[in-house]
Amino acid sequence: MFQKIAFIGAGSMAEAIVSGLVKAPELIQPEDIIVTNKVNEVRLQELHDKYEVTPIVDKQEVVTDAEVIVLSMKPKDLQSALDEIIPYLVPGQLIISVIAGIEEAHIRALIGKNIPIIRTMPNTSAMIGASATGIAQGKYATDTHVQQAERLFQTIGTTVVVPEEKLHGVTGISGSGPAYFYYMVEAMEEAAVDVGLDEETAKALVRQTILGAGRMLEETGEPAGTLRKNITSPGGTTNAAITKLGELDFQHIVKQGVQAAYNRSIEMSKEK
Repeated sequence: MFQKIAFIGAGSMAEAIVSGLVKAPELIQPEDIIVTNKVNEVRLQELHDKYEVTPIVDKQEVVTDAEVIVLSMKPKDLQSALDEIIPYLVPGQLIISVIAGIEEAHIRALIGKNIPIIRTMPNTSAMIGASATGIAQGKYATDTHVQQAERLFQTIGTTVVVPEEKLHGVTGISGSGPAYFYYMVEAMEEAAVDVGLDEETAKALVRQTILGAGRMLEETGEPAGTLRKNITSPGGTTNAAITKLGELDFQHIVKQGVQAAYNRSIEMSKEK
């Protein structure tokens, strides 16, 4: 069980993780989750009112005795946020970063101490406890620290442990991935209206379809290709759609999108 977890930064991802943690009292009590940010005390009070976590402005008080310190600010605010807490960091504390594109070595260099750091890449589905989170072990982090991070992030979904250089791939697939499906849902809803369905009917059908497809993948354990072939009868309606998507090189387009996200993640890691 965690005695104290401190969040430096109180945006949407921090809230998503907090929302998972407060549903796991066997790990930590809400009042032992500390939240702070740069200047927005109204936001801190909002999180307190919603989750009964403890808002604190004084950074020394925030990090003192914290077993885990979660860096969840925007990349541009990392330096200033670290400057406020570095004097109070002590050996044994674990730093967990949810900041996209900032390498562990860079965070370690800014801190200037041999402190364990874990990098993670959750996604926005954390808000409903359905994140897929990549976890990477830093230079001074032990297997025990990795296990701590896994316990924490399993409150908001599933976790995979990968070498840090693989986090760019995690970003391209699951970090940015929800947006790809939302984009397709937008197109399908518009297509449904184009063929004569009203907007509410289109929304209901498309959303249930994507939910059902996800459940089929999860519950049957069948490969996506097998499930696709099972409903693609020769000469049928599904076959007509798949054939058209193939002509438009749909799979290549998706792969190129993932590659673009992957490339951008690498670029961001070099933007110091």
